[in-house]
Amino acid sequence: MIQVKRMYELPSEDDGERYLVERLWPRGVGREVAGLAGWLKELAPSHDLRQWFSHDPQRWEEFQQWYETELKTLNKQAALQELAEKAQRGKVTLVFAARDAQHNSAMALKAFIESRYLCGLG
Repeated sequence: MIQVKRMYELPSEDDGERYLVERLWPRGVGREVAGLAGWLKELAPSHDLRQWFSHDPQRWEEFQQWYETELKTLNKQAALQELAEKAQRGKVTLVFAARDAQHNSAMALKAFIESRYLCGLG
C-alpha cells in the first residue's frame, strides 16, 4: 500500500516506511525528526521539470505526463521496482514538501507506481 504525506506532518506508526521523494531537502525539517527510511532523490522530478511546474495546478496534467516520461528511463526502473515490492509487503509513505496535497510529485509518483507495478493487486 502506498500513501502520501507532507514532510511537515509528524511521522506516525501508521506511515510504515517513509521515503522522501524530493530532489531538495525541505526547509526547516531536521533529519532526526523526519523518520525516514530513505531519501529517493533519483525518483524526484528533474530540476527543469520541477521549475517549470512550479506547483501550478493548471500545469498538473502536463506535469504528470512529462514526469511519467522521466520515470520510464532505464536508470529509474530498479528503484521503482524496489519501492513497488516494499508497497506489496506493507505500507509505504511517499513524503513530499509542497503545500498542495493533491498536485505534487509524490501523488504523481504514487499513481505511476500503482498503475505500472501494482495494478490488480488490491
